[in-house]
Amino acid sequence: MHHLPEPTPSPATVTRSGPLNWVQQWHWFERTIPAPRRVNPTPLADHCHVPPPATVADVHAALASLTARHEALRSTVDPLRPVQHVHSADWAPLPVDHIDVPAADPTTLEAATAALAARPIDPEREPPWLARVLLEAGKPRAVLVAAHHVLIDGWGLAVLINQLHEQLSGHETPLETYLHPLDTVAAQPSERARAAEREWLTRLADNPTGVLAPFGGSENGEGRHRLQHRSVGAYDDLERVARRYRASPETVMLAVLAHDVASRTGEHRFLASVVVSNRTRAALRNSVGVQALTVPVQIDLRPGAAFGEVVASVAAASAAAYRHGQWRPAELVAAQARMDRRRGVVTVPTIEYNCYSWPRDYLVPAYGTPPNGPATWIDSAPDEPCETLYVDLGRDGGVVTLDVTVGDHLLDAGQALALPVRLCGFLRALADGAECPVPARPLTPAAAGWWRAPQGWVCLTTVEEVLRGHPGVLDVTVAPSGDAVVENEDVAEAGDGPYLVAHVRTTPGVTPDDLHRHVLDHLGEVPGIAAPGRYVLSPAGLASGRPSVQSSTATDSTGPLQLPSRPPAPGAERALAAAVVAVAPDGPPAGSLAGPDAVDMNRCLADHGVTLVAVPRLLALLDQSGFTGIAPDELAGTASLGHLAAALEPTPPRAHRGGETLP
Repeated sequence: MHHLPEPTPSPATVTRSGPLNWVQQWHWFERTIPAPRRVNPTPLADHCHVPPPATVADVHAALASLTARHEALRSTVDPLRPVQHVHSADWAPLPVDHIDVPAADPTTLEAATAALAARPIDPEREPPWLARVLLEAGKPRAVLVAAHHVLIDGWGLAVLINQLHEQLSGHETPLETYLHPLDTVAAQPSERARAAEREWLTRLADNPTGVLAPFGGSENGEGRHRLQHRSVGAYDDLERVARRYRASPETVMLAVLAHDVASRTGEHRFLASVVVSNRTRAALRNSVGVQALTVPVQIDLRPGAAFGEVVASVAAASAAAYRHGQWRPAELVAAQARMDRRRGVVTVPTIEYNCYSWPRDYLVPAYGTPPNGPATWIDSAPDEPCETLYVDLGRDGGVVTLDVTVGDHLLDAGQALALPVRLCGFLRALADGAECPVPARPLTPAAAGWWRAPQGWVCLTTVEEVLRGHPGVLDVTVAPSGDAVVENEDVAEAGDGPYLVAHVRTTPGVTPDDLHRHVLDHLGEVPGIAAPGRYVLSPAGLASGRPSVQSSTATDSTGPLQLPSRPPAPGAERALAAAVVAVAPDGPPAGSLAGPDAVDMNRCLADHGVTLVAVPRLLALLDQSGFTGIAPDELAGTASLGHLAAALEPTPPRAHRGGETLP
């Protein structure tokens, strides 16, 4: 095999620079997350056949031509700031290599595409894409292309593959340049960005989100299921239903998913995170840059509503989401985290929905089912489970393709297999004229050990397990207020609605505030138990079976949490506090003596105004202070700074290699 060239870019090659757009910011942050925990496939990969009589030289010429036209193919990103740089067309050799194969059959293409997708791409120093030419008997048969998601999205990769095939086929293509994300980012008015944030924070504040616990799943599930279902019949059914309700097929399928969640769980208000192409303008149709947009769609269904009303509701919510969800995502995420912490709710999207399915090359068929067959096939992996149901819709070649990714604690393997079959069956009923009203009550009982709070679902055994991990705790029972015997009048408020009470047997010295802080650090906010007054303590050694109550004044679980402010302690906590001050908006420079003592270690990163785009710089400052051990995605959550600092550990010494400068 001929190895890929090693480009050595120079700042002199940069032709222009500017900020990443609203969706690139997320992918830029996501690339810092450990690979097994990423949501999106990075890099993306696909392939096209080489039409005869095109040669290897023709492939190189076509790729060079596309690189000159598309600035995204020669862009890099800054490692510590959300900034991208466009380089000149000849700044680096084409990232192309060649490999000989016995035959370029579908099996070989799938394996080779997956292998190229697994190759790392460094978007900070190298072109954000790779190409590989498959040679059969010395002649090019296929070109594989992989792209990094921070600079090229799935739609863009499809555009690139199509244009490559057209050039290799000898078709004339316009000699035009295409819009780059830098061309669109300047059109984002700050007033609209602020209005979008206010709009979505207002909408989400009144929309508690439940996870899919009632879907079942095996107890303590630890697997992740990926499956694909292909149906020719569902393609015609989806088209008929879309025409009937005058909506796009993508909107209809989201409405079908929403109806299924409501039917299975009894939830009529929840959140869907929807990926749309955002190529509404003709000038963007052929752009390979990142324009795909993820928007939070607030689903609000009326019990008893016919499916036509469901479609209208989902379409209206999607339109509102598109208008208000496309500006400044990092700031929006941080503001949402602050709001969640104040009201004691962690918002988890119930559905992640992508209108364009992943390539089949990412999935490995099992159970002897061919990947191009009509049946469902599934592959289970022991990686971290998903908190959200991921459903990708594809409509190519007269076939509906549903790719499903789900954690075992939401849907076990059998339930995951049944989901797309059930959705396609529902489409058939709709196409035959059924109204399919939304059930008022769930059709499936909740999974054992789960309880429905007004703000979301709670796994009681998980809360008990975390509380048992606190020093001095001997035994714990967590039960809904109706099932608990509570002697403290402050705790048993009649008008407070459903909530949880934790009965805890402890050694002397443990307080409700201690337990509350422990739960916050290990679980985030637990709906229904997010107030110190929900913890009823029974000291060890009491002869009576009735607990004596030690509790602070109860706080409504949806109101502000009265946590005392705590300054940083020396060592790791002070290093983290100094880094927070340095990256916070309008904070003093790193190394300043003013500021770190004012950082509240009982609050999360977002409470201090630190957004996602500052996370890489914060990690770099911690590294300079000699600390490591925090994953980037942990910093985006609601864990307290004290909890994060406890995970820090000294940076291991780096072996000095001759001629290199130590970082």
